[in-house]
Amino acid sequence: MSLEIKNEAPNESTGNFIRTFIDEDLLNGRYPGTVTRFPPEPNGYLHIGHAKSICLNFGLAVIYNGACNLRFDDTNPVREDVEYIDSIKKDVSWLGFTWTGSVRYASDYFEQIYTCTKKLIQKGLAYVDDLSQEEVRNYRGTLTKPGQNSPWRNRTAEENLFLFRRMRAGEFPDGSRSLRAKIDMTSPNINLRDPTLYRIRKAIHHRTGDEWPIYPMYDYTHCISDAIEGITHSICTLEFEDHRSLYDWVLEALDWPPPRPRQIEFARLNLEYTIMSKRKLLQLVKDKYVEGWDDPRLPTIAAFRRRGFTPESIRLFCDRIGIAKRDSWIEYYWLEKAIRDDLNSKAPRVMAVLNPLKAVIENWPKDQTKEFQAPYFPDDPNRTSIRPLIFEREIYIEAEDFMLDPPKKFYRLGPGREVHLRWGFYIHCHEAVRNEDGTISKLRCTYSEEPRGFGAGPGGQPAIIHWVPAKNSIPARVRLYDRLFKVPRPKGNLDKEINPNSLREYSEARLEPALRKAGPGERWQFERLGYFITDEKLHTSQNPTFNRIVTLKDKR
Repeated sequence: MSLEIKNEAPNESTGNFIRTFIDEDLLNGRYPGTVTRFPPEPNGYLHIGHAKSICLNFGLAVIYNGACNLRFDDTNPVREDVEYIDSIKKDVSWLGFTWTGSVRYASDYFEQIYTCTKKLIQKGLAYVDDLSQEEVRNYRGTLTKPGQNSPWRNRTAEENLFLFRRMRAGEFPDGSRSLRAKIDMTSPNINLRDPTLYRIRKAIHHRTGDEWPIYPMYDYTHCISDAIEGITHSICTLEFEDHRSLYDWVLEALDWPPPRPRQIEFARLNLEYTIMSKRKLLQLVKDKYVEGWDDPRLPTIAAFRRRGFTPESIRLFCDRIGIAKRDSWIEYYWLEKAIRDDLNSKAPRVMAVLNPLKAVIENWPKDQTKEFQAPYFPDDPNRTSIRPLIFEREIYIEAEDFMLDPPKKFYRLGPGREVHLRWGFYIHCHEAVRNEDGTISKLRCTYSEEPRGFGAGPGGQPAIIHWVPAKNSIPARVRLYDRLFKVPRPKGNLDKEINPNSLREYSEARLEPALRKAGPGERWQFERLGYFITDEKLHTSQNPTFNRIVTLKDKR
């Protein structure tokens, strides 16, 4: 049964069990210090689940004054790309962490791993198998049925070493042979039923070229690389719990001197309205459900960065949800709350109108303007920075702030009603002018410096609405992003689960003059609308483009 976090803050105390293990190991003298690692496979962009692992591993190095290595698990050249390596390094740095020493690669240790493998063969603990991959699967058995020994399992150490060297020399075609550990085909742990250690794969590697026609498997590479680097605590997600026995078996079989690394598992992050499967994320990109790996609707770190999430907010979110021992689902609310809590004190307040409706102030002179002073941080009296607001005869208000025949609980503008312009005058609507098709083209209004009792609120109080001047406002494109999936726990059925309204674009938005010089990556709060950022790819001074980072209120 999974633990669901609903309607209350996640319990931060769940993050203590890994530190308890480390404290015990240090107290008992098992290790002289603490060395962790973050070992991504460079076959895709990192997502929020990886961010949790990054914060955990690098965070432990900070807490214990230890070290944390960045090591790429580059053992499958068919799926890997330098683009992913560059993006991962950028993501780790952006989150605020620095790895110890230079970047490491599993391929750095290919020769050492090969030497270790020959030792296993000589000890009679590994053999060359001629079964195909499909036959290996059939021989493996099931959770309730033991596996069967391969007919090639009893080859002599000399024959296995001879064949393995020929594999290394590239004499056999892909898939024709593999090297397997000789453990126990009847083990209740399927991972110990003679797992594959090497497969033949004649592919060009991004670092070693065509030097190696054989590549070690992740489970095998992982533990040896950890041991070579002196990792003390190899922290993995929960799906590797059943692999721990193989991790320990390999190091024991190789007679690796102590202290050997200790594998500890924690529950992966399951975030509602997202998917974490690299395969499904790749499908979203390739099938053009999204605009690329950095599409702000994706849960990748690159997408979060472009959307405007801050590294501080991601770290805050990871800290709040803690580290659990069993799987749980986290409400998307907690991610959005961390974003808001971080941006609230950072983002200056300004005004923008997404769907402009013109209001003509008929008792204001045509060529006259008035400048109001408005604070960037109205809730903080210690921050006194201000920006000018220009009032003129024609202004824009939000179209949804006006109704021809407003219902009782609609407190904004309508015929015969008045509203208070934020930081400005009061305006009273006299008439809505229609186009030929019946839509409203503009409003005819008058202004006053004091309310006149025509507001729709209690006691005739006017509602406060945002606005921008027509002539002095800035035309812009504004993109509103929503959750990519319309179901809380998507199973990956993209055609049925994708939210068709995950992106809404307003191409004729208008912004107040203070945003004229907004630069790339600047964050703002558009009053009543949410937090926004200039789009790092699309924004220019000639074509201002803003993405909504998060709304002001949760839609929980």
